[in-house]
Parts: sequence; structure tokens; C-alpha cells
Amino acid sequence: MSAKAISELTGKEFLYKFISTKATVQNKFKNATVRPETDWGLLVQQHPWLQTERLVVKPDQLIKRRGKLGLIGVNLNLAEVKEWLKPRMEQETMVGRAKGNLKNFLIEPFVPHKQEDEFYVCIYAAREGDFVLFHHEGGVDVGDVDSKACKLLVEVDGKLSEQDVCDHLLLHVPANRKSVLASFIVGLFRLFEDLFFTYLEINPLVVTDAGVFVLDMAAKIDSTADYICKGKWGDVDFPPPFGREAYPEEAYIADLDAKSGASLKLTILNPKGRIWTMVAGGGASVVYSDTICDLGGVNELANYGEYSGAPSEQQTYDYAKTILSLMTRQQHPEGKILIIGGSIANFTNVAATFKGIVRAINDYQTPLQNHNVSIFVRRGGPNYQEGLRVMGEVGKTTGIPIYVFGTETHMTAIVGMALGQRSIPDQPPMAAHTANFLLNASGSPSTPATSRTASFSESKPEDACRTSMPMKCNVPCEGKTKQEKKRGKATTLFSRHTKSIIWGMQTRAVQGMLDFDYVCSRDEPSISAMVYPFTGDHKQKFYWGHKEILIPVYKNMADALKKHPEVDVLINFASLRSAYDSTVETMSFPQIRTIAIIAEGIPEALTRRLIKMADEGGVTIIGPATVGGIKPGCYKIGNTGGMLDNILASKLYRPGSVAYVSRSGGMSNELNNIITRTTDGVYEGVAIGGDRYPGSTFMDHVLRYQDTPGVKMIVVLGEIGGCEEYKICTGIKEGQITKPVVVWCIGTCATMFSSEVQFGHAGACANENSETAVAKNQALSEVGAIVPNNFDELGEVIKAVYDDLVVKGVIVPAQEVPPPTVPMDYSWARELGLIRKPASFMTSICDERGQELIYAGMPITEIFKEDMGLGGVLGLLWFQRRLPKPACHFIEMCLMVTADHGPAVSGAHNAIVCARAGKDLISSLTSGLLTIGDRFGGALDAAAKQFSKAFDSSLIAMDFVNKMKKRRKADHGDWAPGEVD
Repeated sequence: MSAKAISELTGKEFLYKFISTKATVQNKFKNATVRPETDWGLLVQQHPWLQTERLVVKPDQLIKRRGKLGLIGVNLNLAEVKEWLKPRMEQETMVGRAKGNLKNFLIEPFVPHKQEDEFYVCIYAAREGDFVLFHHEGGVDVGDVDSKACKLLVEVDGKLSEQDVCDHLLLHVPANRKSVLASFIVGLFRLFEDLFFTYLEINPLVVTDAGVFVLDMAAKIDSTADYICKGKWGDVDFPPPFGREAYPEEAYIADLDAKSGASLKLTILNPKGRIWTMVAGGGASVVYSDTICDLGGVNELANYGEYSGAPSEQQTYDYAKTILSLMTRQQHPEGKILIIGGSIANFTNVAATFKGIVRAINDYQTPLQNHNVSIFVRRGGPNYQEGLRVMGEVGKTTGIPIYVFGTETHMTAIVGMALGQRSIPDQPPMAAHTANFLLNASGSPSTPATSRTASFSESKPEDACRTSMPMKCNVPCEGKTKQEKKRGKATTLFSRHTKSIIWGMQTRAVQGMLDFDYVCSRDEPSISAMVYPFTGDHKQKFYWGHKEILIPVYKNMADALKKHPEVDVLINFASLRSAYDSTVETMSFPQIRTIAIIAEGIPEALTRRLIKMADEGGVTIIGPATVGGIKPGCYKIGNTGGMLDNILASKLYRPGSVAYVSRSGGMSNELNNIITRTTDGVYEGVAIGGDRYPGSTFMDHVLRYQDTPGVKMIVVLGEIGGCEEYKICTGIKEGQITKPVVVWCIGTCATMFSSEVQFGHAGACANENSETAVAKNQALSEVGAIVPNNFDELGEVIKAVYDDLVVKGVIVPAQEVPPPTVPMDYSWARELGLIRKPASFMTSICDERGQELIYAGMPITEIFKEDMGLGGVLGLLWFQRRLPKPACHFIEMCLMVTADHGPAVSGAHNAIVCARAGKDLISSLTSGLLTIGDRFGGALDAAAKQFSKAFDSSLIAMDFVNKMKKRRKADHGDWAPGEVD
């Protein structure tokens, strides 16, 4: 979630603190918050002006049009404010379709003014820049400002001057107000950019001879910019939409999410609901919610949430037990349903995450039985068979009805089963592991011959094309930069000869790409080099089939590209803090034509700058917040397509005739599965990413597919939020797109909810009706796109279109060739339980076989809970039993005396030498301490200087880390901020 609404109080505090303008802003910080527990005596003591001024009181709970709803008390004294609040405080109120309690009110000074003193101003972010809206008539009756207001686009990285404001926005403003308003709006725009606002509306903005008064304000900020703005924002409270309570469980999951590299989201919609979900993947979670609502379960849907990004067993356990705790608090006469669903994972170890869920089910066995809970499971991905097996076993051992299905079952079929609208089939036998057909049965160590180099309906020469074909056409968009592009973007992004560089030490993803290359019978690996700034130049060992190869790792991009001029693709695995800088650096090298940015959580303002630079340089960006893309038989980005078992099952080792584009990475893998089961397979697929402003859009890729002869039909999986799908409508109407387009926009359930729900992807939120999935699906259907009735029917519709193209002779199916094979890594084979090996070392004190360490029979989590300390831990490890406290304390004292670390051992060595030479204690200790310093990389002198300087400069910890990271310099406390990312 990126753009988040803040309270009016928070927004005004930001404005009062940080706006820079010549205009006089009045009533700064004159606001008081009232809640049910407020002590009025203390409040008056803190805000004496409450007793001397006329007042305005209103709820501060993200409620729109409060004036129209009669929720503003105007021109009251303090006693009248209290009377006004009595019938409203904690009273249930209907606002639109949302029902909630009023419990947070804001009191401010009343500002006497005339109607002509009221103005309207709004700034909001868009892909092409920031729009400034101004209307000379503000207030309650402003009406449809979109049609009436003057609008000015400030392009990305553009500047707004007072003259611009006067020339374009203040056309109907009295001359004596123009100067003040122009200065204020320019200052407001700078504030908008500096504090990473995404939306800021003031209505009315009152201007009198005394100055500027900000009366009512609504705002959203980009929450992903916290690491940049922490010093100014502080700890921001993001209130829930009106009509939805803030639950402590939501805060708990949000805290887990913040501390994890994975994604964990939870929104409680109806705590009394019968249907609960635990879905893996941002896109899949929306699809499951859609299906539940389509089948009539909207009033019983209890929660929305998702877990993704390879959470550990412990993290999944914490998430699952939170869900199970919530759903077993209140009985339901019909019993309850838990849907544990997901698409086919790209890199998440399904067995590991399911083991966490199984632990939670075991812990809640009795409550689940008492509440008559039935569980329906569908999942695919790495090691999913083992995950489904353990899930089925826990159903048998606990007696809880658990129905388990894998990739042979349509993703959302379990919803119909759970709601009694589809029969539950006999569960088919599943393979014991995910590697039945990965081992080379031929006995030949050589790379297999190419199974097929062209699509079923495509000639071979086209596939060998290089990636430099310029795109023929594009759809114009509002606010498009007028600067002439240096070069056109490529129509063909990847071929069998594509070479790439990987930014980041992502060895698992690199090995997956190499295995894909091998199984596609490429002549050479698609990876030329890796870049990792936190180590020196070296070589990293990987497998090419059964052989070991070395791939060079460079400290900087310039060296890598200089030595590998054949590279034209960058796959950027940098963290959200480093991704922007590393991408900007790479775009300065003209040989790079395509960049995939994997990181999620890059601030939208930075992404828009990247888009602008890419457009000017003719570079195609895939992402951010993406798994990447895949071109079967040619090239894949990172973890796209999952592991080899899924690549072979989905026949991604050779091209088909269907190209697709999706936002979601997990759903792109599901599309691989659906398309392969219903057609001759995938020609190319791209997941553009879930952010509001993806580097490349649906239309960009649809036009590429239109210009690619091998693509015979196109599949688009759109999403709620944004307006990019309407460009496809325009392309179809204007004849730019002539190939069959099957499209479905997920998020149709949003219009059924009474309050706004932010789904898993940052861009999955409709700010107006045209951004809803329902409106998009209707518009696409009206222009001739092929739109199913729901996601359940997507596969059937794709098959019908494909079969029609085969009948017409557009697609000529080719003879299927058995896939080539590739050896399996030892570590993964051991994870799957396929092999065993005698231990090199034996120990009886520590067990590392599971997801959790066990010391002398005691799980590490229990050790943490009991706060045993180092002495207690060493007792378990050394003596295989718990020692009494005095013994533990003695061990810890010994550690304190002998503790040393890192490069500082030189100092310890000198102290020991002096002591052995007969020097006194003080002399020996001094000789050691004086050795520690910059020259020896120690943790004393230089570290003290760095921290002292940061403290004296009033830097907060996050700013200090960011500053040191930009310098790419570790502090002398033996940690590197860049590596902490």
C-alpha cells in the first residue's frame, strides 16, 4: 500500500511546519482534538484560546462532504461546542453506505469571512506529473470541480512559478488577492513534493486582508517514502476509512510486515463473518475476494489479506494464528469457512509456509472444532506437493475437514466448493514431490538439442531476431512530454541471444535463470555478469546443466558494462532504498535497452522520474514491484515462472501463440498454467508490477504483441485502480489493436464494500468510479474486447478464442516434443527429501533440521520467551541441560571479560603480549586499546567520531543510515548500511 490517507490534523501540522511562502498563514497549530476520554479541563489548559475565541468543531475521520452532511458546528463558544458534541460523540452514523461511530473531533478557531473570500485548491499526482486545480469559488457548494476548475500540469521534475499560477490558474481572482494566492500555491506545491504527498485538497481556502486560512483539508501521502521523510513526518498515524474500526490484530500484522522482507497484510471487514481467507499473493487475494462476492458471500466475508514474498515458517505461523484467533471468537449457526488459497508461486517455498499454517491449526484444534470450521486449500509452486501433503495430514489427525487441491484444480474452484455451489470432487492422487521429471534420463551430459525454436504458428527466423526492433506506434496520453525522444523503444525485448547483468547477490534467482536457459537449449547463459557494490570484484560459481561455471561479480556497473558490451538487459534486485540510484546509474549507459526492477516499495515520485528518464532514453522498464517476465524458449527474468517443475509443466521451455500482460507476478504464473492447459502455450508474458505507476503499461506491451507476428492472441489481466486499461479501449477503437484480446480486470468486489479497501498492490485502489474494475470491464466489452463474466470463466473464454483461431487456420498447432531435462541441485533435492548423505559432523546439542533451531531439546522460540540469556544458552549447548542462575551469571561474566570481535583482535593480541611480558594491568590494557583505530578497521575511534557527528547534527538513526549508505561506507561498528537493506 503506497498512497495512504492521513487525518486533517496531521495534514495541517505538516503544512504549518514546513510550508515556505511569502503569504501569511494564520491560525498555525490552533487545533485541539476531542475524543470520548478527553479531559476538558486539561484540554483548555493546553489550548487557552478555546475559551476566548469563537470555534468550529467537526469529525476528523476521513469523512467527505462533512458540511453537506451537517457534521460541522460553526461559530460556537466552548459551552456550545460541548452541547453540539453530546448527541454526536460515539453515535452510530451513516455516511453513504458506511456505518460507523463518530469519536474523533477537531476544534479550530472560527474565521469570519465573506463568500468571495473562499477558494478551492487541489494538487494530485499522476503518471505524467502533478496536476494543480484551482477554482475561484470554494466552500460547501463548490460542485464538480473537475469540470469547473482551472487545471495546470507540472511535469515530472518540472517547477511551478508564481507567474505560471497567475497565468493559468488565477484567471478569475481579484487583482488584490493574486499575489498572496500565487505565493501560497507555489509554497503548497513545494510542500507537496518535499513531503511526498500524493493528494492534497483545501476547500475552502480563505484569503482575507489578515492572510491565508486553511479551513478544511484532505490529504494522502506516499507511505513508502517513510525512509526519506521520517525526520519530517515523525510517526504518522494512518486512520482507517470511516465505517471500519482499527483492530489491534491489524496493527500486529502491520508490525510483522514492517519487520519482514515478505509482505503480510490484513484488513478486517466483518469480524462476525462466516468466510475467512488466508491467501498468498497480492493479485490472487483480490481474485478470491471477487469470487466470494460474485457467489453471494459479500456480507459474510470477514477479512481481506495476503501473505507473499516468501515469508518464513514462523512468520506464516504468526499470521495464521492471528486469523484463527479472530475467526474462533464468535459462533456462526452455519459454521465457518477458511479458504487457504493462492496462485502458483514463483519462488515461495509452499511447504515451508504451509508448515507454519499447520502449526497454527494444531494450536487451535479445539476452537476450530467447536466453531465447526471447514478448510479449503488450493496452492501451487515450489515444493507444493509436500505442503499439500502436510495440510492433508493435519486434517486427518485433528478431525477438521480439510479439502486439499493443487494446480490441477482451477484457482478459485474451491470458493464454489466452500459455499456449496460446486461439488467437492474426490481428491486426485498427487506426486510425492516436485521433481519427478527433472533428472536427465538420457545419460548424456551435453546440452539437449533444441526441442522447438519457434511458436506453433511462427517461422523460425523471427525468433532469432535481436532486440533492437523499434516500436512502430504508441497511444498518446495526457501530459506527454514534448521533449523529443532520443530513440524508440524495442518491440522485441528478449531473444535467444539476450545477455543480461544482475544487480544484487541473488544466487537462487541466477541459478534459476541458468537452468531455464539450459532447458531451453540456449547456446550460452543469458547472464554475463553480476554487480554487487558491497564486495570486491570476484567470481561466483553456478551450474550450467551438470557443469560448474564462473560468473564474474563486479563492484560497480561501469566496469561490468565496459567488459560486457553484449549486455542490453539489467535485472535489478536492489532494495527499495537502492533501486532508484542503481537504475539511474544504469540508464546512463546507452547499451541497456530493458531494465526489470524487482523491488517493492519505491516511492511513486522516484518511479515517475525513472519513467521519464526511460522514455527519453528509449529504455523499457518492467516493474517496480514485479517478478518480471518470461519469453518461453528464450529468456526469463529472475524468479519468473517458478522452479523447473512448473516451467516444464507449463511448457515454458518452448513458445506458444498466446502473449499476456498482468500486474501481479503470482497471477502471471497462474496465467501460464491456464494458457498452457487451454492453448498451445505462452509466447511471452510480462508482469508490469503492482505499483500505481509501472515503468511500462498494459498498452506498451499490447502494442508490442500486436507488432509481433508470432503472437496470435493477447490476454490482459487488468486490475482496479488507474486508467491504463482505457488506452486498450482506445487502441481497439482506432484500429491499432486488431488481434483478439481477452481481458479481465480483477477487483470487482470493491464496489460491493461499504468502505474503501486498499488491496495488496499499491495501485489497487479506485479513486473514482472510472477506476473501478466493473467500469473497466464494461468499457472493454463495449469496444470489442472479449471479457468473461468472472475470473472463473477466463480459461474457458481463452480456450474458445484459441479454438476459433485454430479452425480459421490462424494458428497451426505443431507436434509436441518431449522437454529436455536438467540435473537438480543437491540442496533442493535434500529439501524435498529425495536424497540422503552421511553427516560430516555429529552433535547432540543442536538440531538444525527444521525451520527452528533446537538446543538440547528446547526450541529457540522458547529460549527467547524465557529470556535465558547467553549463560543459559551456553548451558544448553555445552552441558546439555539448564544450569542454575549463578552458573549462568558466571559464564556471562567470563564472556564480558573475554569478549572481542572483528578486526579488533589485533588490539586484544597486543594486550595479551604485554601481559605475558610482565607489564602491569593498566599498561597491558592501554596497549591494546591504543591499537584499535581507523588503520585496523576497529570499532572504537572512527565509529565514535561518526556517531558523535551524527548526534551533534541532530540526525535520526534512519537519516544516518541513509547518509552512510549513499557514501557506500560502512561505519566502524562492523556493519554496512547497504547490506542491512
